[in-house]
Amino acid sequence: MSSLYGRHKAVIPDWVALYYRDPIEITHGEGRHVWDAEGRRYLDFFGGILTTMTAHALPEVTKAVAEQAGRIIHSSTLYLNRPMVELAERVAGLSGIPDARVFFTTSGTEANDAALLLATTYRRSNQILAMRNSYHGRSFSTVGITGNRAWSPTGLSPLQTLYVHGGVRTRGPYAGLTDERFIDACVADLEDMLGQTRAGVAALIAEPIQGVGGFTSPPDGLYAAFRRVLDRHGILWISDEVQTGWGRTGEHFWGWQAHGQAGPPDILTFAKGIGNGMSVGGVVARAEVMNCLDANSISTFGGSPITMAAGLANLSYLLEHDLQGNARRVGGLLIERVRAAAAGVAEVREVRGRGLMIGIELTEPGTDRANPDAATAVLEAARENGLLIGKGGGHNTSTLRIAPPLSLTVAEAEEGAEILEQALRSL
Repeated sequence: MSSLYGRHKAVIPDWVALYYRDPIEITHGEGRHVWDAEGRRYLDFFGGILTTMTAHALPEVTKAVAEQAGRIIHSSTLYLNRPMVELAERVAGLSGIPDARVFFTTSGTEANDAALLLATTYRRSNQILAMRNSYHGRSFSTVGITGNRAWSPTGLSPLQTLYVHGGVRTRGPYAGLTDERFIDACVADLEDMLGQTRAGVAALIAEPIQGVGGFTSPPDGLYAAFRRVLDRHGILWISDEVQTGWGRTGEHFWGWQAHGQAGPPDILTFAKGIGNGMSVGGVVARAEVMNCLDANSISTFGGSPITMAAGLANLSYLLEHDLQGNARRVGGLLIERVRAAAAGVAEVREVRGRGLMIGIELTEPGTDRANPDAATAVLEAARENGLLIGKGGGHNTSTLRIAPPLSLTVAEAEEGAEILEQALRSL
């Protein structure tokens, strides 16, 4: 055990998870690579849990942070804040939500927490629809709507949560249906559930692609079909874009756009990638919903000048270099290479995803039972050969998660796929 690991165990809670039998200390990074305290270099295919969106130590972001730090680091939302207004203008314009207002937070958890406050206040109801296998954060309210037992430390909640089918395409009672019939069945389930609720439900919150749940997703159009039902009841749609936002899926800038036939969501939450490692989250909602709060509110650290400067520089870089297009092109190549690498590996049940958001579900050979030991073994083998990946999965599943920075090159995709193949074959 390293001395730092021993010190960590002495002061950090047991429930703060660490990867690897011998946890590593990452000391610095550049581009798509990071280095540990022993000087070993790794190709980073997890990006600090999908947070290093563009690249490590991106000069444009580093320069913006340094320049802002040289002026003022903090002031709070009690004062006018030019970087915050400028980033809000850009996010509002990109959101697809008409007459949008933007509130900045410090994390995705806090963003979803704020979205729940808005929805329940606007609708005067504490009933929330959430998806099975979902994850929305670690605060008391967001744990209460998380449909993933592994990340729900308590059953207590200020909300009444009703869980809906549809977030997982290839498991559950509707797995054998065609996409069209799958959507019909999930809509019928939603209608049936709404028929049994006592009061008006406030909102449906959903990740277009479930992140912690193992990069699972429904057929395109499911949430549009849900939206038509929700609209009849006046129920809001919250799209949790903490992991799917900013072009990571390649095909769309936001995950909701794969389900946009009935219009944009009422509320959109974001975080992670926009700050490229800085603590930035936020909520976008149409003015009528955002302005429904009638009590005083501020944010001490949300919208900090230094994090807003980072977000502006990072977003500009992403758009100017078409990283969404790169995610589509290089991600398409990578998922095909991963599928080829997984072919014939008995423990691989499914390779899924889009863009640079790829999951490899592992099971006990010949069954649908989760295989967490295999996931851990592949994670360790990949690290040993210089590749960092993530893992996740919901009820009775185990999935490897692959989500590199969106500037990933073809050569790096090939290199990472080769290491993954070796790790998978080692099973």
